[in-house]
Amino acid sequence: MKRVVTFGELMLRLAPNGYYRFFQNDQMQATFGGGEANVAVSLANYGLDSVYVTKLPKHAIGQAAVDSLRYFGVDTSKVVRGGDRVGIYFLEKGASQRGSVCIYDRAHSAIQEASVADFDWDSIFEGADWFHFTGITPALGKNLVEICREACRAAKARGVKISCDLNYRGKLWTRAEAREAMTDLCQYVDVCISNEEDAKDVFGIEAENTDIYGGKLDHQGYKSVAKQLADKFGFEKVAITLRSSISASDNDWAAMLYDGENYCFSKTYHLHIVDRVGGGDSFGGGLIYSLLMGKSTQEAIEFAVAASALKHSIEGDYNRVSVSEVEKLAGGDGSGRVQR
Repeated sequence: MKRVVTFGELMLRLAPNGYYRFFQNDQMQATFGGGEANVAVSLANYGLDSVYVTKLPKHAIGQAAVDSLRYFGVDTSKVVRGGDRVGIYFLEKGASQRGSVCIYDRAHSAIQEASVADFDWDSIFEGADWFHFTGITPALGKNLVEICREACRAAKARGVKISCDLNYRGKLWTRAEAREAMTDLCQYVDVCISNEEDAKDVFGIEAENTDIYGGKLDHQGYKSVAKQLADKFGFEKVAITLRSSISASDNDWAAMLYDGENYCFSKTYHLHIVDRVGGGDSFGGGLIYSLLMGKSTQEAIEFAVAASALKHSIEGDYNRVSVSEVEKLAGGDGSGRVQR
């Protein structure tokens, strides 16, 4: 069984019921999620040996966060326990022309105050085939940049493949800070995942003839972005997700995978969104699974996009789908008919 290690922050998500605005009533739903944790759940659902690494407090909320991953079969044995708090994010889901709103309350969380000495990467990567992290994690502080660097070095020393989703978050750091840190970290990365904005925000690489707000995407422009990224860092593969945002409720969703020779575009899905958060992470999980299973470039991008399309229909950060469900959609059955 293939073994994948992911590393990042697991957060408490507090969200009003349905599409209510913040404190439109006095209730909030409490769940857990986080970029790399969401990937870990997807991979566990697909039957892989999925290992999640973070630091969480020993108290009841920290344990509940760990338990949310154990429910899906994620290996949490490498989670470091300590620190005082679990990071929180507040989510107000958008609808129609009203966009979603995300407010972070993650300062001084256990992982943000972690040190290099907290993680024994040689032990963590024993038997591992793949390591995944996102640009969100080093954005938490210079100590996290160093921890990610140590993780990447240890993974490389063991011949472990490394993937990174650039995931630029302007609320966490500046473009200049992101460029400095990610330029360093990306020298270790084999598979880069980006979207229509991240390559521009982090590295200043922009697709031509594209208007992400007006719904205009140009395939030639994204081929250029992928090749520039691959040439700059020596990535084996570059995946770029292509989202045309018609409204907060309706998007067109597709992606491209460049393998150094071929530019493979997926089919496009017309999404009516239930919950967008975790959509990119479910794409990453689908891509990692596909590549580890030896799928072709075209098969891999079709599986990853189908997995992500399904996630947009599911409440919460975690993607609760199986391989067979993803393959059914990737194979062309997107009718949504009742299964009896």
